[in-house]
Amino acid sequence: MAENKCSGCSKQGSCSVQDEASCPEEKLKKTVSRIKHKLVVLSGKGGVGKSTVAVNLAVGLALQGKKVGLLDVDVHGPSIPRLLSLKKEKPHMEKNYMEPVPWNKNLFVMSLGFLIPSEKEAVIWRGPVKMGLIRQFLEDVAWGDLDYLIVDCPPGTGDEPLSVLQLLGSEAKAIIVTTPQGLAVDDVRRSVTFCAQLENPVLGIVENMSGFVCPKCGERTDVFSSGGGEGLAKEMGVPFLAKIPLDPEVVRSGEEGYVYIKTHQDREPAKEMQKVVQAALKLEQ
Repeated sequence: MAENKCSGCSKQGSCSVQDEASCPEEKLKKTVSRIKHKLVVLSGKGGVGKSTVAVNLAVGLALQGKKVGLLDVDVHGPSIPRLLSLKKEKPHMEKNYMEPVPWNKNLFVMSLGFLIPSEKEAVIWRGPVKMGLIRQFLEDVAWGDLDYLIVDCPPGTGDEPLSVLQLLGSEAKAIIVTTPQGLAVDDVRRSVTFCAQLENPVLGIVENMSGFVCPKCGERTDVFSSGGGEGLAKEMGVPFLAKIPLDPEVVRSGEEGYVYIKTHQDREPAKEMQKVVQAALKLEQ
């Protein structure tokens, strides 16, 4: 007798779906199976530049000819549409699916920011609603065949990163972002143990805002100290990917919606961001 694929489902007995092809668990599994590499950008601390790292990683991979999806699951503060100059865009919707917003021919984006009627409107949702939205973004968005799905999470180890890693499974890898100072490192350390408890591998740690390199003279100044992220990687036994220095143009790129790694390829921060891109590309080797 054929195996019942619903036998391991948590909703067995209460689910009203009669057609196995319409089963939410099977639908999710089918969508995720078409994505080769899943990279989740995390941090235990807010304000460390997670979204900036996620956007530059996604664009860097897309510029290498890879098919990339970028999913923003920051429900309360979605920033990806602004960072990619897509704030006025809306996803095309059909009855059973929605299409992600294209940035170029290789990069496709989804965010709650596309769906909120007004950017002034607060999203006041509890955990189960947020978890349902994230599942819908994975199940019902027509991602198609992707080389990479990059997921930008809000800070902490709460509902959103937990839901993403559980839904994507143990193949999903984390990129953890910190700034150098000890206060940030203390919080980010918890992100590493969070991934260990969920049995998701850490691709590596990125130290953002790691000093300031003067664009005129090239002198480096450690504004927020330096080396905290590298030390944390060594302490926790995970790879260290890059030390991205401060540059006023990174801030400006976020405000105006152009992508730093594309427009400032010769500057030091872009070269460090490329190290994160290369670490992702090595997954295909």
